[in-house]
Amino acid sequence: MLAVDPYLVDWLDLVFRWFHVTAAIVWIGTSFYFVALDNHLEPPREERDRERGVGGETWEIHGGGFYRIEKFRVAPQRLPEPLHWFKWEAYWTWISGFTLFVVLYYLDAHTYLIDPAVARLSTWQAVLISIGGLVIGWVVYDVLCRTVRNELVLGLLVLAGVIATAYGSAQLFAARAAYLQVGAMLGTIMVANVFFVIIPAHRELIHAKESGRDPDPAANVRGKRRSVHNNYFTLPVLFAMLAGHWPFVYGHAHAWIVLVLLMMVGALVRHYFNNRHAGRTLWWILMAAAAAVAGIAIWLRPPSTPAASAPVTFAPVHRIVQQRCAYCHSLHPRSPQFTTAPKGIVFDTPAEIAAQASLIKTVAVDSTLMPLGNATHMTPAERRELGAWIAAGARTK
Repeated sequence: MLAVDPYLVDWLDLVFRWFHVTAAIVWIGTSFYFVALDNHLEPPREERDRERGVGGETWEIHGGGFYRIEKFRVAPQRLPEPLHWFKWEAYWTWISGFTLFVVLYYLDAHTYLIDPAVARLSTWQAVLISIGGLVIGWVVYDVLCRTVRNELVLGLLVLAGVIATAYGSAQLFAARAAYLQVGAMLGTIMVANVFFVIIPAHRELIHAKESGRDPDPAANVRGKRRSVHNNYFTLPVLFAMLAGHWPFVYGHAHAWIVLVLLMMVGALVRHYFNNRHAGRTLWWILMAAAAAVAGIAIWLRPPSTPAASAPVTFAPVHRIVQQRCAYCHSLHPRSPQFTTAPKGIVFDTPAEIAAQASLIKTVAVDSTLMPLGNATHMTPAERRELGAWIAAGARTK
C-alpha cells in the first residue's frame, strides 16, 4: 500500500472522524425524530383536514413555541415550495466514515486490518474482501427486502446475515477491524436504503404530482419500510463503531458472539423507545436488555491470574515492555507508523507502566491484541511473565 506520512494520517483521522461523528449525529437525530413523530400522530380532529388528505397530526412544543405537524396519507393537493429533503445527512455520514476507514484501515492494513495470527492475507486481499463484504451485504439485504414481506421473517434473516458476517469477519480480520467491518456493512445498507429506495420513492411522489397523476401509495410504503429498518440499525451500528475503545469486548475469544449479542441489545432498546413513542411502555424490554448486558459482563470477566510462587521482579518486565510495547507507546515512538503514542498511552517510565497494568493484562496477557499484529514478536513466555508480575501486585520496586 501507499506510504503515508504518519503526521498527515493523524490529521486526516482528526478531521474525518470529527466530520463523521457530526454528520452521524444529524442523521441519527432525524431518524429518531421522524420515527417518533410518526408514532405520535393521531387522526385529524377536523373533517376539513381529512378532506385535504391529512392522515395524522400532532402538536409539539419546543424552543419556546408550539408546532402543529401534519402528515398526509399520500401527498398534498399541491406541491409546497420550498420542500425540505433529508438525504445529505446520510450521504456525508457514509462518505466521511468510508474515508476514515480507508485512511486508518486500508492505507495501513498490516497494522490495523490484518492480523497474521487470524489469517495470512495480503493488503490487497484484505481490502478487496472488506469492500466486497460491504457490497454483498447490501445486495443480499435488498433482495431479501424485495422478496420477503413478513417483517418477522425478514428480521430473522437479516439477523442470520449479521451473525454470518460477524463470524466471517472474525476469521479474516484483526479483532477491532472485524467489529468495524460489521458496523460498516450495516451503515452501508442504511445509506443505500436512502440512496436507492427512500429518495427515489420521494421523487416518484413528486413526479406524479408534477405530471397531474395520483401518486402511488406504494412509494410511501417502500420508503417508510426502509426508514424503519434504518431506525433499528442505528444503535447496533453505534456499538460496533464505539466498541474499539474497549479491548475486553473485541479481544474476547468469542468476540463475534459478543458483538452479535450487544447489537441485539441495541435493537431491543430501540424497539422499546419506538413503542414508548406510540404510547406503549414495555418495561420488560428494558429489563431484558439490562439482564442481557449483566449476563454478558459476567461471561466476559477474565479469570484471576494466580500469584507466582517465586518472587517477580520488575527488571525483566521493564525489558519486555520497552522492547515489545514502547516501540509504539512512547512520547517518541520508534515505530515509523506513529508520531505520537497511540491513544496517549506511554510506557517510558516504571510509574507509567504500573499505572497501565490492568490494560496490559487485558490486551497482552488475557488476549494477544497487542502488540498490533504482534509486530514486535512478543512471545507466550513474555506474556506469562507480564501476567505473573501483574498478579503479584505490579510493583516496580
